[in-house]
Amino acid sequence: MESFRFAPRLTRDLRRYSKTKFAADLLAGVVVGIVALPLAIAFAIAASPGGDVEHTIGPVAGIITAIVAGTLISAFGGSRVQIGGPTGAFIVIIYGVMAEFGLSGLLIATIMAGLFLVLLGVFRLGTIIKFIPYPIVVGFTSGIAVTIFTTQVKDLLGLRIDGRIPADFLDKWVCYVKHLHTFDLQTIAVGVLTILIIVFSPRLWKKLPGSLAAIVLMTLGVYIGNVTGLTHIETIGDRFGAITASLPPITAFSVDWQGLFADSAGRFSMSTINSLIPTALVIAVLGAIESLLSATVADGVTGEHHDSNQELVGQGIANIVSPFFGGIPATGAIARTMTNINNGAATGVAGIVHAVVLLLIFWVAMPLAAYIPMACLAGVLVVVSYHMSGWRTFRELIRRPKSDVSVLLLTFGLTVIFDLTVAIEIGLLLACLLFMRRMTEATRLSVFTKEIDPNEDESVDLELHEEKLSIPEGVEVYEINGPFFFGVANRFEEMAAEMQTHPAIRVIRMRKVPFIDSTGVHNLENLCRMSHQEGTQIILSGVLPDVRVVLEKSGFCELIGEANICPNINMALERAADLAKQEPNAPASDR
Repeated sequence: MESFRFAPRLTRDLRRYSKTKFAADLLAGVVVGIVALPLAIAFAIAASPGGDVEHTIGPVAGIITAIVAGTLISAFGGSRVQIGGPTGAFIVIIYGVMAEFGLSGLLIATIMAGLFLVLLGVFRLGTIIKFIPYPIVVGFTSGIAVTIFTTQVKDLLGLRIDGRIPADFLDKWVCYVKHLHTFDLQTIAVGVLTILIIVFSPRLWKKLPGSLAAIVLMTLGVYIGNVTGLTHIETIGDRFGAITASLPPITAFSVDWQGLFADSAGRFSMSTINSLIPTALVIAVLGAIESLLSATVADGVTGEHHDSNQELVGQGIANIVSPFFGGIPATGAIARTMTNINNGAATGVAGIVHAVVLLLIFWVAMPLAAYIPMACLAGVLVVVSYHMSGWRTFRELIRRPKSDVSVLLLTFGLTVIFDLTVAIEIGLLLACLLFMRRMTEATRLSVFTKEIDPNEDESVDLELHEEKLSIPEGVEVYEINGPFFFGVANRFEEMAAEMQTHPAIRVIRMRKVPFIDSTGVHNLENLCRMSHQEGTQIILSGVLPDVRVVLEKSGFCELIGEANICPNINMALERAADLAKQEPNAPASDR
């Protein structure tokens, strides 16, 4: 396998850079930066359980992530136009980590996820991520959308709930129902108006991001209402306090390292770190899926081809560095990437410009973010969750084969009721089991005792209208059509036993066996030994090169004898006829 070579796409693009490309990147970067601002704030706040400082993520974290991670993903990634930053997919994971482990746990989990992403890229496993079944991707994406919507019910309805809201889905809804009588009509009006502005503003001005228009208009309206005493709607400042326009210090030195590496008695323990590993893996896998999906969609629009492995390395670097500045997990964002493309981005410089624009806004206007209504951000995320749900795709998959539907519904249900870690693990396990069942059912086993179609081309399945070959008396031909792996091996053994015959020769036709695993080899060895004890000889026909390599390495070819491995069925039947004329009790390998 070819070794990984660190080659960010931006370094290649800069060799042919020009003023024209810079002008295009500048325009695209400014637009994407403006679009990313409200989303970065909303995602960070939505991922915060609240309750105390250790379990709270402020709006600044989202901006910092978009700035730091956005720069690094554009600089070191493998896509020309990818835009990175916080996304809605991570809200559920971050919320759970924050609720259980706090900020320190989130920092460590994100760094570990970054390391996993780098390793995936270095070991060239970027293409493997694409093999995750589509029903699983749709299932957990739709589940995340439902969960995001659920986290916004409190702010959308203006419910007055003291303390932290439960992290579990069902407990959360029980809490909402108990406090439903505390709803606020003014807050609901702000949320509904926000949604309407986002939906309808593009019809008036396509270039204006709907979420930005909604935040500006609703913030202005709520500010006037709160100042004049006409309204009493909660804002970011009410919940998180004043927001300063300064980068936070590197947080590595403020982490509770002693708590992370000690048990309740203060003794050294890796239990917390071990507990974070599954979460870090889920962050890495989810980040890889979303970033590569975004890059693939971008390729379809631009006609370019991204480097999956380099993209994962770039994502990993971003997630390793970003937490030290107070950032949260980041990945490629499809909506922002498409905005980047639609506004003419030429290279990764556009992504860096988008980060610079966010930095300038952060320094100049960030204190004004304190006046943004929480209901307005909830409205933004409700729209995000709607688009993320992919309900049309979900509906189409429901009509597909039952096995796909079961994987879809199980992954969706586990994501909503439990969490992504459980959903992905069990979803993949079920998908693998169903795939093995399909492969087992697809592999056909046949027995011929009278005549057989020669089909001279042993490498493909062609219907050649030739006279059928007669099978000599005392010879049985077993044909395996499909992979010979552990799911099929027992079926083959059972079929041989059900024949209840003891032929002089068994010919095993393997022209359509693309691969064989150790269980299949073991099954053949057992059949060979059992047949020898019964005085039956084994001949293989049409063994493909890859399968023959496995048989040679296992020693099976030596066991059966090279003379009994024939290139096609014609020669195999000739060999069988010769053996049938000889002494039946002599080992085939000695003849």
